[in-house]
Amino acid sequence: MLQQTQVQAVIPYFLRFLERWPTVEALASADLDDVLAAWAGLGYYARARRLHACARVVAADFGGRFPDDEAGLLALPGVGAYTAGAIAAIAFSRPAAAVDGNVERVMARAYAIETPLPAAKTAIRERTLAMIPPDRPGDFAQALMDLGATVCTPRSPACGICPWRDGCAARKAGIAADLPVAAPKKQRPQKHGLVFWVERGDGAVLLRRRPDEGLLGGMLELPSTPWREERWSLAEALPHAPAAADYRLLPGVARHGFTHFLIDLAVACVRVQGTGPAPGPQDQWHKPEAFGDLALPTLTRRAIRHAASRL
Repeated sequence: MLQQTQVQAVIPYFLRFLERWPTVEALASADLDDVLAAWAGLGYYARARRLHACARVVAADFGGRFPDDEAGLLALPGVGAYTAGAIAAIAFSRPAAAVDGNVERVMARAYAIETPLPAAKTAIRERTLAMIPPDRPGDFAQALMDLGATVCTPRSPACGICPWRDGCAARKAGIAADLPVAAPKKQRPQKHGLVFWVERGDGAVLLRRRPDEGLLGGMLELPSTPWREERWSLAEALPHAPAAADYRLLPGVARHGFTHFLIDLAVACVRVQGTGPAPGPQDQWHKPEAFGDLALPTLTRRAIRHAASRL
């Protein structure tokens, strides 16, 4: 949960997860839809799918106990270099490097590494590995993270109270606040899509499950066109509609930002008689009052709010 998400946002989700699934075995036996629904709002939903897959592997192949070294941990779904290093060092006292953004900042400053990120990652990792005390690798890992989070902060680092201030090469050179050097951010491209709000006589709305792989994999959404750089006209979008009908294009769009691009979703709506079109294998009918219990990504919830405010 802490990968790419701040602690304060994670805490309530983490506590709810532990209350609902207190053991690896409990999470492994959970339905993926329930896990995705509990994750909704945290973003980066591939993490939830991999967490669930990881729990199943640990429960089935390791008797509910995690591997205790980096190599074994790296073989688990969703476990990368940082996570493997952190678990190995903190949970199992292995001499492993847990290099997150805080550690990158501390080490770049301590050694005045002026190579821009991400190219500097290898040098930072090597420096970190060389410093790990063999008797307290877990304490060292947590100390570095805390140092970066509380003292060696991105802006206005508190060098005067830093325990490493005397040996910090960046402080001596007067460039601590300038490190680490980040590569220039690329402007996020703009994409467009059009979703279909199909409501039948009993008020239920048609939702469709996205493919398991890819962005928002396995999540429910309003049936949608592909996403592209150009805006969709209603006429262009109709071949992607879940059913032939007289759709009405609502004014405005629902907007959302992903890490690598921005997206605007237009909404076309229609009310159909009776039971509506026969659902496909990935389609489900749900009443809006039940949406809160579903695994709906933030993008879809924004499209739903947009539609609800204009219907």
